Amino acid sequence: MVLPDEASKRLEGKYIAMVVCWFLGNGCLFSWNSMLTIEDYYVYLFPNYHPSRVLTLVYQPFALGTLAILAYHEAKINTRRRNLFGYTLFFLSSLAILMDLATSGKGGLGTFIGICIISGVFGVADANVQGGMVGDLSYMRPEFIQSYVAGLAASGVITSALRLITKAAFENSQGGLRKGAILFFAISSFFEFLCVLLYAYVFPKLPVVKYYRSKAASEGSKTVASDLAAGGIQALPETDDVESKNQERLSNKELLLQNIDYAIDMFLIYALTLSIFPGFLSEDTGKHSLGSWYALVLISMYNVWDLIGRYIPLIKPLKLESRKALTTVIISRVLLVPAFYFTSKYGDQGWMIMLTSILGLSNGYLTVCVLTSAPKGYKGPEQNALGNLLVLFLLGGIFAGVTLDWLWLIGKGW
Repeated sequence: MVLPDEASKRLEGKYIAMVVCWFLGNGCLFSWNSMLTIEDYYVYLFPNYHPSRVLTLVYQPFALGTLAILAYHEAKINTRRRNLFGYTLFFLSSLAILMDLATSGKGGLGTFIGICIISGVFGVADANVQGGMVGDLSYMRPEFIQSYVAGLAASGVITSALRLITKAAFENSQGGLRKGAILFFAISSFFEFLCVLLYAYVFPKLPVVKYYRSKAASEGSKTVASDLAAGGIQALPETDDVESKNQERLSNKELLLQNIDYAIDMFLIYALTLSIFPGFLSEDTGKHSLGSWYALVLISMYNVWDLIGRYIPLIKPLKLESRKALTTVIISRVLLVPAFYFTSKYGDQGWMIMLTSILGLSNGYLTVCVLTSAPKGYKGPEQNALGNLLVLFLLGGIFAGVTLDWLWLIGKGW
């Protein structure tokens, strides 16, 4: 039986928490999406280095390798320090790119290597934040994960909208691309600093967050102590032998074996998506009436429909929860590969925009369905670990996708 006071704590601050989660999700990918969205500027600066593909390929090994280590040691890592370190790293890296853009804005191999290093740093920050936040939110309410991953997609929508505005505003001015890029990373730096403040001072003090973190601690979680302290809860209750036995949890291996279908689902979703987006859309769609706006419009449509897809599961009848049905739908997305190939060769831009919208819609919808369904039925520490494992497979899928993206160049002049 749930006591009235306990029930109120479960809900108090829920909507504020959802808004904060949305901003934290936005901050997780805002810097990276800023880098992706100004690809036309990097293509102009580094025309021979395939920046839309190389920067993504550099980013992923750092993200994947770092998260593999963090996921393995997840049970012993201070989640608060991990997330604050990630957001601070995003802020400092965005500031570094902003200062470089403001002082030089020149091409050349040396500058490109510097941009690649910052891309790798973004990968390290992403591994800390995305795995840490999804793990943290997995033992709270499903709406929090949904809001967080919607924030991830919203970062793409905001950066795409800003890119279209800056392109229109600066297109005919001298150094217009560079001015737009500077504006992007100024906004990015602000967003990342805001995320540091929200996670450090607002999120841990919300009653609903304190309730779920206390619950996770009572179930044996050792990762939440600093967050509880930040929320004003200084000491965890003493546990007797019976409670200690109840706090025993499944190992990461056992969790993975029980949820291998969800893990493979996450891998396949992002392997397919990143084999097409953004490299193929940026470089391989041919010449069309929209000219230099075409790639930007495609990327914007992907981001908008990805965001819409992440809100559809909030309508319960439309949420797909059957494990077999999820896997079937995810595997069927492979049909998008020949569809994109033939549309780029023979179709007009309307068909390409429609296909890109389907790619984004299915990516966002299926991501939320998997991440909110998988943690059900587990204890707090297990949900945290499972969240980290699912994000690890997500990043593995992204890495596979950006590697496969190079296959579109077969038969073309490099």
